[in-house]
Amino acid sequence: MTLLPTTPEALFLDGNRLMAAGDEAGAEAAFRQAIVLVPHLAEAHANLGLLLDGRGEAVEAEACYRHAIALNPRQMQTHLNLGALLTGQKRFAEAEAAYRSAIALAPGAAAPLSNLGVLLACMKREAEAERCYRDAMALDAGYAKARFNLAYLLLRQGRYEEGWCCMEARQWYAPLENYMTCPRWNGEPLAGKAVLIGFEAGHGDMIQFCRYAALLKAHGAARVSVICHPGLKRLFATLDGLDEAIAFDEPFPSDGWDFWVPPLSLPFHFETRLDSIPADLPYLHPAADEVAHWADRLAALSPAPALRVGLVWKGNTRFENDGERSLSGLDVLAPLAEVEGVRFFSLQKGAGEDEASSPSPPLPLMNLAPQIGDFADTAAIVANLDLVIAVDTAVAHLAGALGKPCWVLLPDYMTDWRWLAERSDSPWYPGVMRLFRQGAMGDWRGVMAEAVEALQEKAAAHHRHSRVP
Repeated sequence: MTLLPTTPEALFLDGNRLMAAGDEAGAEAAFRQAIVLVPHLAEAHANLGLLLDGRGEAVEAEACYRHAIALNPRQMQTHLNLGALLTGQKRFAEAEAAYRSAIALAPGAAAPLSNLGVLLACMKREAEAERCYRDAMALDAGYAKARFNLAYLLLRQGRYEEGWCCMEARQWYAPLENYMTCPRWNGEPLAGKAVLIGFEAGHGDMIQFCRYAALLKAHGAARVSVICHPGLKRLFATLDGLDEAIAFDEPFPSDGWDFWVPPLSLPFHFETRLDSIPADLPYLHPAADEVAHWADRLAALSPAPALRVGLVWKGNTRFENDGERSLSGLDVLAPLAEVEGVRFFSLQKGAGEDEASSPSPPLPLMNLAPQIGDFADTAAIVANLDLVIAVDTAVAHLAGALGKPCWVLLPDYMTDWRWLAERSDSPWYPGVMRLFRQGAMGDWRGVMAEAVEALQEKAAAHHRHSRVP
């Protein structure tokens, strides 16, 4: 058994070491013992708060932060950490006060300005947010977080020229960059070259941005490969312009290509603007035999002339804004059952999947999830549907890439940048995507009222066109 140090200073330092090593229990014990010995040790209260905050124990974490500030109000980082916790709880006025205290304590630091910018952007005070980001960048040109945060704001506003440039500040693809031995593509001539599109972000990001494989080919690339999620490998075998799809969980060489490029860097290198988005739909194509298989299956489950609608109501729970973009449950979609002549099918996988198989779901639907193994299966099903209604998740991008009508239900709070602002359509999926936006934070009822009305119109039109003369 390892004995804890006996002096408060040594306990505090040991707590920091253990926290950095991932030993939360050991770190907590060290911080708490230090506080017992010296109750006024502000740093120990602050770091205990940080540990508890990371563990999701927000109430006690806030108490620790506030106690630390009371003991030593000049600790800038504690104000900053408190501001982040309060932002996560949407206590905006308190968060703003905490951030402004941090800025006052360290007027030359970039981090407090950047964090305040994020808060102001969440509050839709975008002009102020932009000033914060630019001020932070002026203070520290190497502070990548401010530039990355500015990218989200600019892209949401459709200011793509500077937005894509700022998006290059992201660093989440570093493991792949360290693995590859070929150079990263930075716009060099591609004639006769082999290019690997790297893996980054989520399934939806890969579906949206791997459309650029066709542009790489059009600019002379002889071979284009992609590293992708395992669930996308079979689907991406049909991607326009792609020669090879490799799942990231299988061995692949670190060389063999002339260049590699992150998918979200392709719009930057191809100078994509709102009027030049490569949006030739469809650019993904489900296998013909699988489409035929599902045509037979759905014909048995849903005889004509019912309007066939696929539903997805939850995304990946690890997404930073999932609490806002995902619905609390299938019951939120229950008003859709009011529309006559519609047959609903659940495409929901992962979180929420069990709701579709309950004995009495909130609306009548056929649960297809148990028969879906990957996105190629989902694509074959979607090809046989008339419409997909989904929250902001990968299936929405899949439907768009297949050229299938899709209605996306969007939150008001922290709407993802790719859907732009105040639009009911998407230039990334022209002619097939319709956006239903909350009018206020959490207002899914208003979204559903609008969706029900639109579905009534679509169902009526479908039945008119389905009538046999």
